[in-house]
Amino acid sequence: MSSEIEADLSEKRLVRETGVAARVAQAIEGPLQGLGFRLVRVKVNNINGCTVQIMAERPDGSFTITDCEAVSRTISPLLDVDDPVGGAYNLEVSSPGIDRPLVRVSDFARWVGYEAKVELSPPLDGRKRFRGILCAPDPVGLTVPIDLPDVKEGLPSRIDLPLKDLAEAHLVLTDELIRESLRRGGPPADDEADEAEDGEPAEEDATPPARGPFRPQGPKKASPAAKPKHPVRTGPKKAVVTKASRIKDRDSLH
Repeated sequence: MSSEIEADLSEKRLVRETGVAARVAQAIEGPLQGLGFRLVRVKVNNINGCTVQIMAERPDGSFTITDCEAVSRTISPLLDVDDPVGGAYNLEVSSPGIDRPLVRVSDFARWVGYEAKVELSPPLDGRKRFRGILCAPDPVGLTVPIDLPDVKEGLPSRIDLPLKDLAEAHLVLTDELIRESLRRGGPPADDEADEAEDGEPAEEDATPPARGPFRPQGPKKASPAAKPKHPVRTGPKKAVVTKASRIKDRDSLH
């Protein structure tokens, strides 16, 4: 197989969204690529109102606050026009964080030797969840071997997982992973670095969300019902430092 085809397979996203998240991804993935960014993941949840979370990065895994602003400025008008959500929502833009999702063959290759959780759909030999140490994926990205710790006697300690059946995968947050991420100059990790050095959780508000530049402009303000009572944060993980929040109401465009 030619190197060009192998490179294309390596950079193709393996995990695909469904429903509203898929419509959001379809609207923004191409424009993000045009800016030199890669879409990592889109997630939509309806906890305390609808939230659309977009993870992006540069090909080397970095994602600065300036990058976050550029992505936000690009995708906000696209989502306003396409309206894939169909209602008011909170928009979050962030880096993937240290315990990042693994969505491309190149992600698995970049983190060989580190622990990950992988879920398949459909299951492999009756099992769909695996946790172990990543090995190098095969040259064409068909499978990724994973070393399983503490397996029962008689069972294989290494399994080749078919990436075509990948449902979800992410790195497991460990001290070793934090140190390596910092050494590589990967995604910002201020919160985890504080925990690793001090042995205590970092302050929750150590890195406030970048909010001002990302509010929609128009003749009408977003409806009060759509406004969150507190700053929007990116789930339980504190690895994400660069993030942007805004409130969008489709009625503000009319």
